[in-house]
Amino acid sequence: MDDKTFWALMDELSRRPGDRHERLEWLRGELRCRPAAEGAEFQARLEAACEAVATDALWRAVDRIEGGLCSDDGFDYFALWLVAQGQWTYKAVLADPDALADVAEVRALVGRHTREWCDDEWPEWEELDYVAQEVFDELTGQEGDCEEAFYEALEAVQETWAKPEKRSTP
Repeated sequence: MDDKTFWALMDELSRRPGDRHERLEWLRGELRCRPAAEGAEFQARLEAACEAVATDALWRAVDRIEGGLCSDDGFDYFALWLVAQGQWTYKAVLADPDALADVAEVRALVGRHTREWCDDEWPEWEELDYVAQEVFDELTGQEGDCEEAFYEALEAVQETWAKPEKRSTP
């Protein structure tokens, strides 16, 4: 799965009707139509996109939005949520964390205490992190088995992306 395909899936996921569960079911269906290896490639791209947003400025912005309740795991789940908002929103927030103020889902939380937020309103989406593995396991017949095959496939993808060390020439 290339970057363009990954972001096309995220852009469509961001526009899908229904609640988060229904939207994840759609994504599962899309991934089921592809070779199992693309599930690992999808996860590698998802993780890379999430790692890119791990900045101090964005952490502070999220913590402010969540009323000081943003934990390490909470920030990871926020990063997943942000990727699921689609490429345009993701890139805008990555470039300037203040762009979060322009995201409709964030604006809907303004002035409300976090105790009043429904689960689906939190700008966090932990379950997105499990979709690729679930589908991979299903497609490879690994359901209920050890997660090892998925993580081996994921590591293999990530290793191919690693830049080889440059040797200095005399």
